[in-house]
Amino acid sequence: MVPELNWLENPEVFEVNRLEAHSDHKYYESKEEMETGEMKLRQSLNGTWKFSYAENPSLRQADFYQEDYDIAGFDEIQVPGHIQLQGYDKCHYVNTMYPWDGHAELRPPHIDWEYNPVGSYVKEFDLQEELEHKTVCISFQGVETAFYVWLNGHFIGYGEDSFTPSEFDLTPYIRKIGNRLAVEVYKRSSASWIEDQDFFRFSGIFRDVYLYAVPKTHVRDLFIKADLENQYQDGTIKVDLKLTGNMEHRYVAAMLKDQDGLVTCLWNPIPCAGKVTLEDKVPAVHSWSSEEPYLYTLYVAITDEMDEVLEVVPQKVGFRKFEMKDKVMCLNGKRLVFNGINRHEFNVRHGRAVTKEDMLWDIRFMKQHNINAVRTCHYPDHSDWYELCDEYGIYLIDEANLESHGSWQKLGACEPSWNVPGSLPEWKEAVVDRAKSMLERDKNHPSVLIWSCGNESYAGEDILAMTKFFKERDNTRLVHYEGVFWNREFDEISDMESRMYAKPAEVEDYLKTSPKKPFILCEYMHAMGNSLGGMKKYTDLADRYPMYQGGFIWDYIDQALVRKDKDGKEVLGYGGDFTDRPTDYNFCGNGIVYGDRRISPKAQEVKYLYQNLVISPEYGKVRIRNKNLFQSSANCEFLYRVLKDGNLVWEEHFETVVEPMEEGLATVNMPVFREAGEYAYQVSALLKEDTLWAEKGFEIAFGEQVVSVEETADGQTQSQTPAMTVIHGDVNLGIQGEGFRVLFSRADGGIVSLRYDGKEWITKTPMPTYWRAATDNDKGNKFNVESSTWLGAGMYPRYENAGMDVKEEPDLVTVTYTYELMTMPRTRTTVSYEVSGDGKIGVTCHYYGQKGLPELPLFGMRFRLLDEVNTFTWYGMGPDENYSDRSEGARLGIFHSTPQENMSEYLVPQECGNRTGTRWLQVVNEAGDGLRFTAKERPFEMNVLPFTAEEMEAALHPEELPVPHYTIVSILGKQRGVGGDDSWGAPVYPEYCISGEEDIQFSFVLERAKS
Repeated sequence: MVPELNWLENPEVFEVNRLEAHSDHKYYESKEEMETGEMKLRQSLNGTWKFSYAENPSLRQADFYQEDYDIAGFDEIQVPGHIQLQGYDKCHYVNTMYPWDGHAELRPPHIDWEYNPVGSYVKEFDLQEELEHKTVCISFQGVETAFYVWLNGHFIGYGEDSFTPSEFDLTPYIRKIGNRLAVEVYKRSSASWIEDQDFFRFSGIFRDVYLYAVPKTHVRDLFIKADLENQYQDGTIKVDLKLTGNMEHRYVAAMLKDQDGLVTCLWNPIPCAGKVTLEDKVPAVHSWSSEEPYLYTLYVAITDEMDEVLEVVPQKVGFRKFEMKDKVMCLNGKRLVFNGINRHEFNVRHGRAVTKEDMLWDIRFMKQHNINAVRTCHYPDHSDWYELCDEYGIYLIDEANLESHGSWQKLGACEPSWNVPGSLPEWKEAVVDRAKSMLERDKNHPSVLIWSCGNESYAGEDILAMTKFFKERDNTRLVHYEGVFWNREFDEISDMESRMYAKPAEVEDYLKTSPKKPFILCEYMHAMGNSLGGMKKYTDLADRYPMYQGGFIWDYIDQALVRKDKDGKEVLGYGGDFTDRPTDYNFCGNGIVYGDRRISPKAQEVKYLYQNLVISPEYGKVRIRNKNLFQSSANCEFLYRVLKDGNLVWEEHFETVVEPMEEGLATVNMPVFREAGEYAYQVSALLKEDTLWAEKGFEIAFGEQVVSVEETADGQTQSQTPAMTVIHGDVNLGIQGEGFRVLFSRADGGIVSLRYDGKEWITKTPMPTYWRAATDNDKGNKFNVESSTWLGAGMYPRYENAGMDVKEEPDLVTVTYTYELMTMPRTRTTVSYEVSGDGKIGVTCHYYGQKGLPELPLFGMRFRLLDEVNTFTWYGMGPDENYSDRSEGARLGIFHSTPQENMSEYLVPQECGNRTGTRWLQVVNEAGDGLRFTAKERPFEMNVLPFTAEEMEAALHPEELPVPHYTIVSILGKQRGVGGDDSWGAPVYPEYCISGEEDIQFSFVLERAKS
């Protein structure tokens, strides 16, 4: 067969000579080899390949595959890896629109022949001894997007579908010494129309490549169905085998062992045939779940008439039953709630060429943050990921490599006039093949509960055919597809109602109307930048509506790539940073984990709201609600701690067993706390033993109650206030006392000097502030536009010299400033300072609401200190950044940080670092000198950062921020929540907003820091 370039534009040609898809099992030629774990019949071709790049097919070296072609001038490239991350082409990020939009006027299935990067790969190798004299095949685990393969000058085959294996038989042309493998990879083909995922558009051989040989009798495929019966107590197992090769005098036998090595099923040898089925029952089986991921091991052996082992296949087996019962999805008989997240495969240096270490980090993070489910958005993942999910316990929605978003949705509007695949017959076989390739590879993984037909591709007969294939081939799983929301004619495609970014009220509306299907949010809580506010409104639904079965946060990790700035420093880049146009810029930054796998502060909220132990401390007792389906609290040790004014005063360890889906009350002997103060009762659930994903003592859940003990009248004492001197100047009012001096300026409208023990702390007059650096969500819902008047109001308040009012009393001097704000209509703010002889300055800020004004971002006071003030300590909610609508996961305590550490590293600088419920804040230099801010009537919010809101607002990247010269302290009466239902229009919920009409007053005390 002669390969043809026109295959690239033909959706009906998506493979040529490709081998049939099969399970991803391992196999060995002996028991001894199996025990080593090294497959000797597999030869890796990963590593350095010869490489030539061309911008389009006409410029490629077309004959490079020939055996005698001179490749001395070729470059070198690493496999696995993307072409674009190794010095060729350019990185290009785009969301829903096609990347050629505006560059080429195209409609499916056509492609742009002027720009279609081609990578010509050559690998020369000798065949390993173990593979000689056998059938030898090659497996490409992942290639974007279309590729042709030659061996020793002979055409081998063609493949598409970037994220499932393409395998070819090399046997007729392979030799022992001196093989030349040639692979021609095209960035774009007709397949690009159905691979329009929200990600960087890479190309190249980005997953493993290896040769494999098969024994003369070989288990080509196995399908294990490990089910439950008798009220989910006993197991049934059915194993369908497909055998190839010589069947004469060959026998197949099998056994199933539990984790203790005990044989629970034994199948005696039977003659081999093309298809073999083994069945049995396992009484009192250990079932598999995310909570208790118990795995058996099935061993299948092929032997000859001398009972010599020719091949042995080990395969992990998890017994579980996933089913629909009374319109509710149930696992092992129990209603399941997905505490899920969407996960793109990503690495800041390698793109989607992720490593095993990346995967291990990811799965441990997820388990540590109570995430029990992953949707593989929007393609099947590396095969190793499924093994880890089996072992660690993660539920999977396994999603086919299909997205054609740009073919039916334009600028947010549904317009499917030329949607693909739709009901077009020429696309049907290709998309069903993608479903088949995924299912056949992944079907033996108990972690896979749901097959997904893909993402955001509208609906039609072709996707319906995918569902029909899933159901015909596999009766142990359900089928998911969100796209029927846009076309109810094809409602039968999905077993569940799946939506994206529906508001909590919309979800409730569905659940209240006698729905036919259970509801999940395949995407919710768009975690772009500073986001995830209001998540509790979603998680609370699971307790109220049995047919609400959770959701999957968008998404797990920022898609950010390492690049070098103009000074050669490595920084993180997003869409548009690589001269890529069109682009959707930082819309790729939606993770609760930063691109370099550091944990963002958003994860604090996720961990708490996803925890399955709901802990409610009271005095002397703890109520524990166990939302686990199968696991009791016996794996935990509980720690009861009491903090008084943030300091630990008592703690006690205890144990209690609360059975799954039950509630218990544990009593704890604890002292009576009579001393006046604020007490935080905090109870943590800690792992009693090491696990795969965390060490003994790791906190998996916590609960808190805060109570106050009032000061008794007998305990109150009056202290003598030191005397102070008031100095009336023409411009300034000076007040001096023991160890302090303060100057109030009529000209500048505030404090212009504050000295404690001779050291000056004021660099610029503290002033009221109303603006925050707009978050991604602010920009998406146009809040920054609608409320932009507050930026000017804060930067340019109107103050008249006569606006300083002074009131003198024997022990107190009150100085009040009034600021007129240039809003429309105008409004005003007053700030009153009450100075006493001990150097304390009480500050009261009052914003006078005005009808007709837009919502406020925040209201407070901003202090600019020298950057030598580089440490701060606070008593309030922490430890991580939190906001009024994202504070469930925070707890009360005394915490420490620095201004630089407090800068959350969102891809675009924006409001960050806030702490709610602050009782006091202390900012100091290395000598321990500084200022202390103490709340009066009620706690304030605050942040301490090295930059002003205006500086952050002006920067598109963190590296564009100026060299810090100051430490900016913001003491806030209120700040608007961050929101997060979506990032393109969803508002912040009213209870977390600040109306322009409301009065806001708060107060605090400013004094020297306490050492």
